[in-house]
Amino acid sequence: MNRSLVVITAGLSQPSTTRLLADRISGAVAAELTARGEAIDIQVIELRELAVDLATMMATAGMPTARLDRARELVSDAAGLIVVTPVFAASYSGVFKMFFDALDPDALNGMPVIIAATAGTARHSMVLDHALRPLLTHLRAVVMSTGIFAATDDFGSGEQGHHLTERIGRAANELAGQLAHVAGQGLDNTDALATPERPERTSGVTIDAKVTPFARLLQGHTGS
Repeated sequence: MNRSLVVITAGLSQPSTTRLLADRISGAVAAELTARGEAIDIQVIELRELAVDLATMMATAGMPTARLDRARELVSDAAGLIVVTPVFAASYSGVFKMFFDALDPDALNGMPVIIAATAGTARHSMVLDHALRPLLTHLRAVVMSTGIFAATDDFGSGEQGHHLTERIGRAANELAGQLAHVAGQGLDNTDALATPERPERTSGVTIDAKVTPFARLLQGHTGS
């Protein structure tokens, strides 16, 4: 079984608070799994590096680039996801939405996912529930109960920073429980969300092996 955790971050600047939050969450999930005696490979997809590839796909009626295909395969093969976006105009960023539009409809079937967002002010905190959660649920992912929103002030060391750390730890525990269950190596209090086995997923990059070869379709036909 593939044991990779893919982190999708839509931050546009360098350094990026969106990437910083993504790293804190993935580190917390890795620590939870290590405490359970497990290991996981963490892969990060920076969507700003795929912006041209995504625009190319949109402008060519769905023809992806090789680099975008590699990202799509990485996502559909993952055991779990962490997705983080900055808030633009009260919702996720355009490049974030373009990437999920580029995925196969079955790419995230049953995929356990942590959703997270960053913004300059706490007034945008509802973006998790009115934008990210509906999008991931539409794609049939299993969204963790705890979403993570971080305003600029939350990155400090005061009370707000403490609350952010608590939420990261809670979400990481939920995702680690899902990953441990699917791997058949343990159960915890998130078992109610767990699925009995990994649902079938497809990246949409390769031809479906179930397709009947053209030669077989023509078998017995003489052309007359």
